[in-house]
Amino acid sequence: MSNTPRRIASLKNLGPKSAEQIVAVGIDGPDEIRELGAAEVFHRVKSRFPDSTSLNLLWALQGALMEVHWHDVPDEIKRQLLAEVETLTNC
Repeated sequence: MSNTPRRIASLKNLGPKSAEQIVAVGIDGPDEIRELGAAEVFHRVKSRFPDSTSLNLLWALQGALMEVHWHDVPDEIKRQLLAEVETLTNC
């Protein structure tokens, strides 16, 4: 594994497979994940890997940004993320 997936996989909630998929959609590290936000990163990965991407990745990304376990992402934030993803999907 190259350095970029390792840096992404070092974020809370994200493992090697998620990191490889994130890199495959052109995201080059944790700073870009922070810059784009969880909804945009999820949308890009889901668009490229539709059969292997679940909402758990969305929660994991947000948890990584918040530095909390993905189970601890508040429901209000989850609803907001779902709305953002829906907007991105319909554009």
